[in-house]
Amino acid sequence: MNLFNLRRPAPAVAEPKRVPAAESVDAQDTLERLMPGSERAPQVFVRGQGSWLWDSEGHAYLDFTQGCAVNSLGHSPSVLVKALGNQAQALINPGAGFHSRSLLELVERLCQSTGSDQAYLLNSGAEACEGAIKLARKWGQRHRNGAYHIITASQGCHGRSLGALSASDPLPCNRCEPGLPGFSKVPFNDLAALHAAVDSRTVAIMLEPIQGEAGVIPATRDYLQGVEQLCRELGILLILDEVQTGVGRCGALLAEETYGVRADIVTLGKGLGGGVPLAALLARGSACCAEPGELEGSHHGNALMTAAGLAVLQTVLEPGFFEQVQDSGRHLRDGLSRLAGRYGQGEVRGQGLLWALQLREDSAKALVEAALSEGLLLNAPQADVVRFSPALTVSKGNIDEMLLRLARAFARLHALQHNRREVPA
Repeated sequence: MNLFNLRRPAPAVAEPKRVPAAESVDAQDTLERLMPGSERAPQVFVRGQGSWLWDSEGHAYLDFTQGCAVNSLGHSPSVLVKALGNQAQALINPGAGFHSRSLLELVERLCQSTGSDQAYLLNSGAEACEGAIKLARKWGQRHRNGAYHIITASQGCHGRSLGALSASDPLPCNRCEPGLPGFSKVPFNDLAALHAAVDSRTVAIMLEPIQGEAGVIPATRDYLQGVEQLCRELGILLILDEVQTGVGRCGALLAEETYGVRADIVTLGKGLGGGVPLAALLARGSACCAEPGELEGSHHGNALMTAAGLAVLQTVLEPGFFEQVQDSGRHLRDGLSRLAGRYGQGEVRGQGLLWALQLREDSAKALVEAALSEGLLLNAPQADVVRFSPALTVSKGNIDEMLLRLARAFARLHALQHNRREVPA
């Protein structure tokens, strides 16, 4: 039975009812006041629920990017809305120099659930990666004769702060050239190259289990286990950047669990806050070497942010949650594979609910635009790659609806390409 020739009964995947149009916003005038940043679609969104977003004109969109995996539980999940509302009424921000109950509870829960010894809370994944770099170099001063050099992987992306940029390759996510010394890059999934790059200056190896911005490229199991063994043999730290892969995205709390490895330092972000700016730096064993003031920040771990993190963490740790992510992920993978075969596209790769479709041409941006016309929100991290990071709570019905809309987007794109070829030069 061909999935793409069918529609499920209306109650299963019917598009949600249109909401009344909000007061119109003159986007063109406002754009002149908005400093240039990331490229944005012209729609002005006013409401979200689960896997759906509504714009100011009342049109509904199926969201399979969720802020590049930020909205781990979807748009405005009731558990997060309730937690934020209750916390806002009690206490929002006591100040960076004071504790709050939700901060202490989140740190304790994070350490218990990940097998970590210490946790520090920050605003973003880039800040968490910056903190990991500082922590590793502090460890090098104490335990490796002042070693400070960090080896990362080519095409890696660890955020947009100066230190994180220096650990990254100049990808679309990071258009500034790295600016700090003390970093070197070797090919991803090449253990021999990694081994050859280690010397007496090396303090740590910093990797993403799955390179998200490079196009959702997973580390092989042998590679990541080999990296861990190399770190243990040479007495250096293993840092895993799980900003995109953590908090259930790969069907486990941390992607390292699915590989059977254990890092010394782990960074979390994106999905930890469920849409609220929140990140975490986790340390284990002797990597717990930070002293007061060395990781200081502004709103790191305020009461409102940490209440959101607690709500997300409690939800994903409920029995059966990760199994559901894995099941939904297989359903998405299988559907994408059938669609790729139908339209002659490349491989489908990923894990859990983080997937990419490799295209045969550099048409990812055009496909994303065609999908937008079909009421589907997607993301193109590379010119020939489309990425899918839906809510961890996405239903199979929504996945099937996404596949139908994506098929129509492919058809729309092919029609446009055909029309261009037909136009005389």
